[in-house]
Amino acid sequence: MTTQELVAEIKRKKSFLCIGLDVDLTKIPKHLLSEEDPIFAFNKAIIDATHHLCVAYKPNTAFYEAYGIKGWKALEKTIDYINKNHPEIFTIADAKRGDIGNTSTMYAKAFFEDLAFDSVTVAPYMGKDSVEPFLAFENKHTIVLALTSNQGAYDFQTLKINEIELYKEVLKTSKTWENSHNLMYVVGATKAEYLKEIRTIIPENFLLVPGVGAQGGNLQDVCKYGMTDSIGLLINSSRGIIYAGNDVNFADAAAEKAKELQTQMEALLK
Repeated sequence: MTTQELVAEIKRKKSFLCIGLDVDLTKIPKHLLSEEDPIFAFNKAIIDATHHLCVAYKPNTAFYEAYGIKGWKALEKTIDYINKNHPEIFTIADAKRGDIGNTSTMYAKAFFEDLAFDSVTVAPYMGKDSVEPFLAFENKHTIVLALTSNQGAYDFQTLKINEIELYKEVLKTSKTWENSHNLMYVVGATKAEYLKEIRTIIPENFLLVPGVGAQGGNLQDVCKYGMTDSIGLLINSSRGIIYAGNDVNFADAAAEKAKELQTQMEALLK
């Protein structure tokens, strides 16, 4: 999917909502546990109920890898279901990969070719040759961890090196990488006050913004400082939507929560 196609979908749906599909079998409704594939059954119900309200889905691969081959098969079925039934939706493999060039190439092939995701999250700590293999894939997007929403982000990301914070150096340096036009960045909603400066470095790139909802991030603040003329934001909500209900009507409850956020987004887009 191209960036232009993503922007067109945001404008059509009046939404820049991304829903995180982070499936924990201890949290899903108990009646689903009797299904042949409880993870996929849960995801399918969420997708069927919310696809008209969001523009992206983001499975965190850890929640699938934890269940071994069954979890990986459920991830494969989930992405196939989205791609076949809702090809207009942007898909994000939240895998946070990052390794030497040969290994990164194989990670990229796994997510972009085998599973056919539109994008994947990567850790930039190992530098240029660990990220450029992802960037080599046409019409695929690489989402670099820039300034995350967790408390440990302050351990390294905001440290000053030669009077500049490390996350800013990541942003500046990444712009020099080959095919950097395919870069997006993770910036946590709990760091909304940083967005004004971030936009001076990367004025147009899309930002994937987790932390609205359960982690306390504020949607209005994120949009005030982070939105661009082409929107430039994907706001992710996971637990706050998918676990809104815990009975047979769980998908309807998820849709209600998604609708609440979509309605706020529609107002902000105006």
